[in-house]
Amino acid sequence: MEIILRPVITEKMTQKGEKLNQYGFIVHKKANKLQIRKAVKELYGVEVVDVNTMSYSGKMKTRFTKGGALSGRTNAYKKAIVTLAAGETIDFYSNI
Repeated sequence: MEIILRPVITEKMTQKGEKLNQYGFIVHKKANKLQIRKAVKELYGVEVVDVNTMSYSGKMKTRFTKGGALSGRTNAYKKAIVTLAAGETIDFYSNI
C-alpha cells in the first residue's frame, strides 16, 4: 500500500511550513498516524514530531448544461498535517 500519495502545495500550507514547520500530504484512506510518520521519515529523511489526520468525504456536485443536468461525486480523501522537529525542513521543489 502506497502511504503518501502527494504533497499538498497551496498558499496556506506554504505559510504553515514557513511559520509552524508543518507540511501537508494526501495519504491513503486506510493509513494510520504511525504508518504516515514512518513513510515521511523514510521518504524525506526528517524527524517527525506530530501527525494530525483528517478525512474528507466525497460531495455531490451538479452541473447544468445544454443537454441537461449532470450529477457526479467528488473523490473522498484523507489529509495528514505533519509537524517536523525544529531545524528540519522539506523542500518539495528540489527535483523540478
